[in-house]
Amino acid sequence: MKISIITATYNSEATIKDTLESVNAQTYPDIEHIIVDGASKDNTLDLVKKYGKRVSLIISEPDKGIYDAMNKGIKAATGDVIGILNSDDFFTSNDVIATMVNAFENDEIDAVFGDIHYVNPDNLNKCVRYYSSAAFNLSLFKFGIMPAHPSFYVKRSCYEKYGLYSLDYKIASDFDLLIRFLYTHKIKYQYLKKDFVTMRTGGESTKNLNNRMLINKEDLKACRKYGITTNIFMIMLKYLYKIFELKV
Repeated sequence: MKISIITATYNSEATIKDTLESVNAQTYPDIEHIIVDGASKDNTLDLVKKYGKRVSLIISEPDKGIYDAMNKGIKAATGDVIGILNSDDFFTSNDVIATMVNAFENDEIDAVFGDIHYVNPDNLNKCVRYYSSAAFNLSLFKFGIMPAHPSFYVKRSCYEKYGLYSLDYKIASDFDLLIRFLYTHKIKYQYLKKDFVTMRTGGESTKNLNNRMLINKEDLKACRKYGITTNIFMIMLKYLYKIFELKV
């Protein structure tokens, strides 16, 4: 079973080495790592070429944003299963892919997801928030709650059947895709009790108040698109949920 890992980059020289080395360290042998670069102006591509021992394809050209870049990678992927690893994230351990592949030995499984944790950029060893997908069920979508997207691995055939990331969203296309795959098309999924990915804080959805407001509006848009009854106040309840994920 071949696993395709898609990493979208743009001026990522400060973090991409960690990403690449965490892929290099995976014990599972059959990995295709695809880099989709938005025509970086820094040394990102030099670092990819230097440290990307398992990189099989580099696409470097202007794009329409991160979801457009992810779609390019998915279209180019030849793996049986596809996952996304962001350019400022890295695998938490060297057996993440091997563990995930074991789950796909059950042919009925279309997708798996697990847990992730967040760290401050200046201290990668201290967890500040642990995002567990253990309690996820389909009814939580109406509260803006989804499985941890960086831990989501799905058969390539699902993208072929049900579509790629929608470019109608600025920062919530992952939410849209997970609703489409899990809720609307009811693909068969399995939760794995494993910390897949270490993420630096400061992502696009939380970097300022405007983006927090936008993601709530886009989450609501996605729910309504797929017939999930909710409202903006229910969507915002996810912030109460996230309080319990914080590490003191």
